Amino acid sequence: MSRLKNALKHKDRQLTVAKISIICITALCFGLLFVIYTFPSTLKILLPTDLRAGSQRPWWEVPTSTVYAFAYQTFQQLNRWTLDGTHDYEKNITALKPFLTPSCEAFLLKDYEDRQRHSELRDRVRGVYEIPGRGFSEERVIIHNQDSWTVNLDLSVDEYYKDEPVKRVLTRFPINIVRMDVDSQRNPWGLGFNCYTSIPLRLESKEEEKK
Repeated sequence: MSRLKNALKHKDRQLTVAKISIICITALCFGLLFVIYTFPSTLKILLPTDLRAGSQRPWWEVPTSTVYAFAYQTFQQLNRWTLDGTHDYEKNITALKPFLTPSCEAFLLKDYEDRQRHSELRDRVRGVYEIPGRGFSEERVIIHNQDSWTVNLDLSVDEYYKDEPVKRVLTRFPINIVRMDVDSQRNPWGLGFNCYTSIPLRLESKEEEKK
């Protein structure tokens, strides 16, 4: 009788162990399914533009050329007023919202309000362009860490009021760029435009330097 009881207890222990094992395996399977479901279908790897000599870099590293291109294109689009700054500037801020950090968007909207209050937008046409010979170079991109950079854009700012030129200045714009990979559909760059690192600096042209 005691032998039968021992056999039954042993069988019960085996059943308990088997149940626990099944539960653990089931939980593990669900965990793996969750990981597979949530894992991104694509992995973005940014490569430098010049690959003639080959390149080895961590997959998460953003090339400085990419950071510069993002800063320049975003800034140029913000400052492209083709008809009237009153409408174009606000429209540009709205269109570029996926590329702007929240703090930068707030700064630009405040800048828009200030310019409008001081009549610096109505009937204004504006554009910014790279100064010849001052385009991308490694020195123009300061790496703070793997998620933050400062890009020094040396640009010519041209502005017209009713077809009359009112501004043409050469300026260095220190732009802060941060990693912001939150919506690859609306922002395939995976970067965020974080406005100015410091106050823009006016540059002297060669003609002014000669004087």
